[in-house]
Order: sequence, then C-alpha cells, then structure tokens
Amino acid sequence: MARPIWTGTLSFGLLNVPVSLMSGERRVDISFRMLDSRDRKPIRFERVNAETGEEVPWKDIVKAFEYDKGSYVVVEKEDIASAAPQTHDSIDVEAFVERGEISLRFYEKPYVIVPGKKAEKGYVLLRETLRDTGRAGIARVVIRTREYLCAVVPEGEALLLMMLRYPQELVDPAEYRLPGGKPADYRISRRETEMAASLIESMSVPWRADDYQDEFRGRLEAIIRKRLKAKGATTRIIDEHTEPEDATTNVVDFMALLQRSLEENKRTPAGKRKPAKKAAPRKSAAKKAGTSTRRKAAP
Repeated sequence: MARPIWTGTLSFGLLNVPVSLMSGERRVDISFRMLDSRDRKPIRFERVNAETGEEVPWKDIVKAFEYDKGSYVVVEKEDIASAAPQTHDSIDVEAFVERGEISLRFYEKPYVIVPGKKAEKGYVLLRETLRDTGRAGIARVVIRTREYLCAVVPEGEALLLMMLRYPQELVDPAEYRLPGGKPADYRISRRETEMAASLIESMSVPWRADDYQDEFRGRLEAIIRKRLKAKGATTRIIDEHTEPEDATTNVVDFMALLQRSLEENKRTPAGKRKPAKKAAPRKSAAKKAGTSTRRKAAP
C-alpha cells in the first residue's frame, strides 16, 4: 500500500481537515544507462574544475548565481535558508475562484488529497461544495525551502491538489507572432467554417483516457524483450563508485515532499495561527551517482 508523502491539515475558513497527500502520477518512462561500446562498461560523469581539469570533492562545491556571462556571485547555505518561507504543516486555502478561470497552462502536477481518520465529513463537505459551485480553492503549500501555489479541485470521489505554475514561469503567447483578427481577414468562407465544424463533429467521441496508450513505449519494450533473448546482447554492470553521504545536489527533487506531521490537531482558523519558526537548513544527500555539474542550481 502506498505511503503518504505529506501529512497535515487542509484549512479553509474556520475548518481544518486532517489529510494526507498522495502521489497522483506514476512515472513509467524507460531510462537508459550509457556504456562504452568498446567494453560495455558504464560511463561516469565527474565533477571537474574547468580550469585545472581536476576532480572536485562534493565538500568543496558551492552554489553560485551567474549574474553576467562568466561572472558569478557565491550564495551560501545560510543565505538560501534565510530566504526560505516559514514552515507550514497545512494546505491553506486563501481564496476560491471559478475553475474555468484557471488557464490550462498553469496546471503542472497532480496529487490526491486523502482524509484522515474521522475527517470524512469536512472532506466531503468541501468536495461537494466545490463541485456544486464550480469553484477551485487556491492554496499554498511549503515543500522544502520553496512555497508552491496550488489549486484544490474535486474529481469523482477525490479532492485533487494540482500544483500550479507562477505567472513568471509562463511565456506570454503574445510574444510570438500569432494570427489575430477574424476568419474573414484570412479569406475563410462560411462554407469552409461549416465543413470544419462538420468534420469535428464526425470525429467527436466521449473522452476515455484508457483508449490512449504510449505506443512508443510499447514498441520499445518489445525491442528490449527481443534483445534480452539475443545471445551476447546483455551485460552485467558492477558499479563500485558511490557518492559520499554529505554530497549535495543542485537539483530539487520535487517528489521529496514534507515528511513532517502536524504536532497536534488544532482546530484554530488558519488566519489566527501563530507563524511557525523557520526550519533549520537541512543537509541534502545526492542519491544518484554521476550528477552532472552542468545542472542549474536551485534552492
């Protein structure tokens, strides 16, 4: 059984509903490892000094922001920690908006909100009210050192937490050359419009997600199965290279959400709660060997 990746409360108005956050997606991508074709040994990416070519230990690596081409300013761990938002053990709904007003461009990642024990009443109350009113709850949640914008929406018997992108993360379509104006400006006749509408109607079907499968992945799996049966096609890799436990990575693992639980079940309105103390900076450990030094630093 899947374990919750975050436990806390879903707060809206005077109501606090104990909930757990579960992953709403399953990664099924086929990943590859690069080998040397001459002896089929794994290729390792090392962290080397661009000037000397010498390998740099993790403990000697710092984060820096490139403010100009070739010019950097070092940002210490303490600097990143001081900029971090206050920790929260709740999903705080700040406002409700018409669901259709949220552009599809803002939706990024789904999670399933699961009610805690004896919290079904508040969960169902919010779910059905959102469904009846056609609204979504706009909330914030803190993950590690960053505060994320999200939308709480109903789907079936579930409440989904949809991570949203901030406006500055999106490209304004107006930056591109797009055809504006009316159909007549492009010599589109009424007959052509009617024929296009007729074609769309003839191809319209009910949406059934199961009707659409990743055909490329299926064909690739078949090729891999065939290669496994071929003589001399497989090789065994014994990788003795591991990174130190105190190694740091520049990539934020979005899947590693808060593991804290709410200290106690408070039924205090979200707006009246005392702000939590800032979390002390945590040591991060690189879990994946061969992290490239070309990755962009992220707090």
